[in-house]
Amino acid sequence: MKLLRTQVAWDHPPTVVGYKRLVRRRAIWLGSLGAPYLLAAASLIVGVLGQAAGVFLLVTVACIPWLPWVAIAYFRRRRVQAVLQAYPWSDLTCGHIPYVTGSPATLDIRFREDLTATFRIIPFPVALAALEGDHPDRIWFAGDPRFGGVVSPVGGHYPVRVVPHVPRREECGGEGFDLARRVGLVRASGKGTRT
Repeated sequence: MKLLRTQVAWDHPPTVVGYKRLVRRRAIWLGSLGAPYLLAAASLIVGVLGQAAGVFLLVTVACIPWLPWVAIAYFRRRRVQAVLQAYPWSDLTCGHIPYVTGSPATLDIRFREDLTATFRIIPFPVALAALEGDHPDRIWFAGDPRFGGVVSPVGGHYPVRVVPHVPRREECGGEGFDLARRVGLVRASGKGTRT
C-alpha cells in the first residue's frame, strides 16, 4: 500500500473538483426525477395544461422506484466528503469483477499480501475500469478496509463510495474505529453503513 503525498485526500485539487462534479451529477438526478411531479402538481393547481398533468403523473409513477435511491444518494454525498477529508489516498492494486451481463459488480482491492477486500460501488454501479485509462489494475482508495470508503481512478478525479460486498459486524473499538465512526463508515454497534 502506497500512501500519496497529501495528508488527506481532500488536499488533492482534482479530488475536490471531482467531488463537486459528483454533487452536481446527483443534484441533476434528483431534479430530473422530481421535476415531473412538480410540473404535474403545478398543472393541476393552476389549471393549465390539464392533459399534460396526466402525462407528468405517469412519468412520476414510473420514476417513483428510483426517487428514494437518488434522494439518499444526494444526501449521503456528505459521507463521501467526510471520508475524503479524514483519510489519505492510497494507491492500490485492484481487480474489476463484472456481472454475467458485463456491467460492473464489485472491486477486489488488495491492501496487503494477506488482505484483499471486495467492495460494491453504491448507490449505482460505475464502470471504473473504463475510467481507469492507463491504470486498469490500480485504484486510489481512502477509508478503512473493514468498513469501506471512497475509491477513484488513479488521479482522484472521480470519487465514489464503496461498501463491503458482504455486510459484516466488526468488533467495536480498536485502531481506526473511532475515525471510521466519526465519518460515518460504521455505526456504534460495529456494523458498517451501507449508504
